[in-house]
Amino acid sequence: MPITSKGFPVLFTFDLDAETMWTSRDPKNAERPIIMSQGAYGWKVGLGRVLKLLSRYSVPATFFVPGLVIEQRPHVVDMILENGHEIAHHSWSHKWIVNMSPEEEREEMSRGYEIIERTTGKAPVGYRSPAAEFSPITLNLLQEFGFGYSSNYFDDDSPYLHTIDGQLSNIVEYPFHWVLDDAPFFQYSITLPGRTMQAPSAVLEAWKAEFDMLYLEDREFVLALHPQIIGRPSRIVALEGLIKHIQMHDNIWFGRCDEVAEDLRPRLRKQYECTYEQKSIN
Repeated sequence: MPITSKGFPVLFTFDLDAETMWTSRDPKNAERPIIMSQGAYGWKVGLGRVLKLLSRYSVPATFFVPGLVIEQRPHVVDMILENGHEIAHHSWSHKWIVNMSPEEEREEMSRGYEIIERTTGKAPVGYRSPAAEFSPITLNLLQEFGFGYSSNYFDDDSPYLHTIDGQLSNIVEYPFHWVLDDAPFFQYSITLPGRTMQAPSAVLEAWKAEFDMLYLEDREFVLALHPQIIGRPSRIVALEGLIKHIQMHDNIWFGRCDEVAEDLRPRLRKQYECTYEQKSIN
């Protein structure tokens, strides 16, 4: 059975962290205007380049946005929605979950959820945590808040349904990997020791190779990017090269995460039930 009804799923996702990428690492960064300007580049310049590129090739995308960014920069949400893209949950302030108490994590979840619902007119469907970390209660919170998908885990190359407390849930997981994230290749700051920048051409080569094998195996392709990182001119050129490469292939579905999850969910459940029945027979 094909993985979706519309073809091989290609999911372009963007974490619009803006200044929260830096304040969440160290609150004192709020007093350092040059460091903060690195985050501001994402909404001031990078986002516009990203949206123009996606529009040029008719590629829909999902933007994971911290609630604080929505509160501070509401016009960026308007820009994203006007272009037909999805707004998904990325915490309230980009604080790392591993440093929070359960009460703090619930507040981050609730505040981020509420501002997306209020600003966009509908509840968020998907969730990506800051730095892709979960606590023991995160999955239960996602189920409690009614999320339809998550994009956080690194344990597969194909989407699957989460099992929570021994029961199959309706939460689709879109696994991704650091090799399909722009930050390990490009993120640099004098405050981040040991970071070096790669040539965009080398990163494009890696992303093409990842896509080719995942396409051959009929899995999924989930790219996780940041406007303040991928939005540099040379990197946008590389991203355009990747889009052109993908569009050369047949049976491709460039989709928003929420739309793909709706298509995937019943198919993944049926796949799970068939596998469970086969195991019972054996």
